[in-house]
Amino acid sequence: MDYKYIEQLLERYWAAETSLEEEGILRAFFSQKEIPAELEQYRTLFVYEATEKESQVLGDDFDERILAMIEEEPHAVKAREIPFKVRLMPLFKAAAIVAIILTIGGALQRPWDASWNDSVEVASYTLPVDSADVTPIQAENITDSPVDTAKVIPVEVAKD
Repeated sequence: MDYKYIEQLLERYWAAETSLEEEGILRAFFSQKEIPAELEQYRTLFVYEATEKESQVLGDDFDERILAMIEEEPHAVKAREIPFKVRLMPLFKAAAIVAIILTIGGALQRPWDASWNDSVEVASYTLPVDSADVTPIQAENITDSPVDTAKVIPVEVAKD
């Protein structure tokens, strides 16, 4: 048997140029029991619509069943009580993190071994200073004690 007309209809179907009657002809052709082997691969495409109509139909009682399921038992949603301590837990964690950071920061500002920076040794050691060559500002930088500017002899700047 010659199936050229069916092959032409398939070509037009893939190009989306068929009418509804021609698509009905293709469905009728592929719903037959015997079709050529080269066209067998298209059978499921055209028979699918007919088989799905039968299997996926919602019954007349569908609406009634859904409404009965909804009206059966309303599930009450209970609010979960959260204790005050649990609600404040994120704040406790944040405070702990801040305390750790401040502790580490304070520890890093101080030397690990305080003996190398002993302030007693530094204060007891003084440099002999000739007061004739020192200005009042330099004298304040050399010693920790306040300097009496009346005792310091100002150095005159030599003018060229």
